[in-house]
Amino acid sequence: MMAPLIQTRALAKSYRGNLAVNAVDFDIAEGEVHALLGENGAGKSTLTKMIAGVVEPTSGELLLDGAPVRYDGPADALKRGIAMVFQETSLVPSMTVAQNLYLGEEKAFNRLRGVAIAAQQFLQSLNFTVDPTALVATLGAAKRQMVEIARAVRLKARVIIFDEPTATLTPEEKRHFFALIRRLKERKVSVIFISHAIEEALQISDRITVMRDGEKVITDVTANFTRESIVQAMVGRSVGGGTTGRKSAVREAGEKVLSVQDLSMGAIVKNTSFSVYAGQITGLFGLVGSGRTETAKVIAGVMKRDFNRGGEVRLDGKPVRYNTPRPAVQDGIVYVTEDRKVEGFFETMSIAENLYSSLLSVGAERLPIVSRSEMARLAESWSKTLAIRAINPDARVIELSGGNQQKVVIGKGLIQKPRLVIFDEPTRGVDVAAIAEIHHLIEKLADEGLAVMVISSYLPEILKLSDRILVCRQGRVVEEFTPTDATEKKIMYAAVH
Repeated sequence: MMAPLIQTRALAKSYRGNLAVNAVDFDIAEGEVHALLGENGAGKSTLTKMIAGVVEPTSGELLLDGAPVRYDGPADALKRGIAMVFQETSLVPSMTVAQNLYLGEEKAFNRLRGVAIAAQQFLQSLNFTVDPTALVATLGAAKRQMVEIARAVRLKARVIIFDEPTATLTPEEKRHFFALIRRLKERKVSVIFISHAIEEALQISDRITVMRDGEKVITDVTANFTRESIVQAMVGRSVGGGTTGRKSAVREAGEKVLSVQDLSMGAIVKNTSFSVYAGQITGLFGLVGSGRTETAKVIAGVMKRDFNRGGEVRLDGKPVRYNTPRPAVQDGIVYVTEDRKVEGFFETMSIAENLYSSLLSVGAERLPIVSRSEMARLAESWSKTLAIRAINPDARVIELSGGNQQKVVIGKGLIQKPRLVIFDEPTRGVDVAAIAEIHHLIEKLADEGLAVMVISSYLPEILKLSDRILVCRQGRVVEEFTPTDATEKKIMYAAVH
């Protein structure tokens, strides 16, 4: 090993007297890819945010090129060559992709067309298919992540920290991303790679560090790890049930809960038709831009379908058209968003306040009067049901790890007692143990007779959960598979061709 480019010595961070990171020693050499793994709440993001100057350490020491350093903020760290691509994107929604890429480096006189052309050429060099003139607010989670990655690479940082960079990417986009990491490594750029996808860490990294409960458990070269040994180090036990595999039994379809006929929304959703049944999990797979998320949002009233020739949505045989989510929720339809930070929760409110706000929205007959005792009871009950971990009972949701934030979003939906639940990327940014818990919860909902839709870009998840598999391409459902007939190759072929 070369001398460390970055090194931490007993680095620690506490919030309200509770340790999130406890005396961690960590280092990365020039041109090294160092994977950082652990469960939700293990302290991975907090540690890297201290390295990137986003969070100030409570104690300990940070060294850059062997010399102690203290940042004045993330901009100071960036000037020193440390960039971070956050799990939840930090782009400006009201600006275009090109403007975000060159934000902070504008010249006195800018030609927007010239900036857009430069951005397009740069994005193409990374094999990222993103329109540089599009507003960030109109992009899906995957394309926003691509812009974040591109911005960090364009800044020519010495160290780039990727926090769950592949969570929203398709297999083809992941292949391009891994090729990009290899190119960065050839240019002596160091990469810290945070991921819950253990196979990806084993594939791309030189060394792996595993954290648990805010402390470092082990650091070793990647060749000395297996998936099983990493899971054991992450959770301190073996995880039964697994997060992948094929279904052993397919549930029989109950009554038809949802029927969609010739649904259309602009150029994104085009005359798509399908049905969802009670007591079954219907999996919806598609590549980025296939219209799968937009279809779900139209059904749930988050987006509006075309007024003329927009098709028909029937709930329990009755035609419905929702212009806002509220009447859809009151009718028993809940959409669990893929973008938890923007659409899923109130970040400055506590777990209890988030759950209770969702309960208040259910019935028009319910008076919007806050009951603190009921709020506390609900928070305790759902925190146990979903195994939500927080360093403090009154912690704001923004202070939770990504996986625990996701559990809060799921709890907000389920507390409304729906008949149809649409999960959009339910395990994005969630650790291996929590994935098993969420999968068990989804299976339990179907066993209890609810109609469940799962939208996922992770094929093993689709194959493991689904009783029926629908494939979406270019705005419409083009193929249906049974779990016994489906293979990853068949599903991917239908999604591409």
